[in-house]
Amino acid sequence: MRSTSNPAFRNLPTSGFGGGYAGFQTQPQASAPGYGGYQAPPTTGDRPMTVDDVVTKTAMTIGLALITGVLTVVAVKSGALPPVPPMIIGLLVGLVLSLIIIFRRTPNPALVLTYSAAEGVFLGAITGVFDIYFPGIAIQAVLGTTLVFITMLVVYKTGAVRVTPRLTKWIIGATVGAAGLMLVNLLLGLFGVNMGLRDGSTTAIIFSIIVIGIAAFNFLLDFDMADQMIRAGMPSRWAWYAAFGLMTTLVWLYLEILRLLSYLQSD
Repeated sequence: MRSTSNPAFRNLPTSGFGGGYAGFQTQPQASAPGYGGYQAPPTTGDRPMTVDDVVTKTAMTIGLALITGVLTVVAVKSGALPPVPPMIIGLLVGLVLSLIIIFRRTPNPALVLTYSAAEGVFLGAITGVFDIYFPGIAIQAVLGTTLVFITMLVVYKTGAVRVTPRLTKWIIGATVGAAGLMLVNLLLGLFGVNMGLRDGSTTAIIFSIIVIGIAAFNFLLDFDMADQMIRAGMPSRWAWYAAFGLMTTLVWLYLEILRLLSYLQSD
């Protein structure tokens, strides 16, 4: 099993379902004569996961985030809602729920959908503020994120870039490196030290482009991990976990694209 930089996929169960990938049995066992014979067909909850399951659950999580995000943007821009409270609440609720989902190691549709709604509120509050200063940036960020997502999906499905162990290591290394730089930049910024990574300078623009590229390549790992889950015959309810993993990468990508667009539109 290949690894991934997405924390949502790094905590999958390793036992308890009879073997196969992550402990899930990949092939049903035939009933042996003389030992009770008949086996009931799998129910909706435990039938093998399919591509349609992943697509449907991912569409539901993204759709809910879009709805709550758009409503929050409208409320912030109209002045009916101050941006800071929903920004903080959405961030904290999303963070807590993501940790629960990751460490609980059991797919839960209610938690995933609530996480998606919270992220929509968080992103909507941020986007509303940006759109006040840079009119039209919200639509540009959504279109840019959608374009990157579709492009990486086509790249993965066509095999233009194959997810090999070596590529996986490079992507994980680049992700950890970028996260480390952002953390150091944040800590130094608290002491008045400017590394130039988030100040809108040429260095900041280049850094944002690199981070967007890293986030885009993380989609390849997410698609590959979901593909492995499907091939291994994991129960259909785990499609919610795959949707959650893709959502976390989408949130990261959207924030970076929004930041880059603000740099490019600044005087």
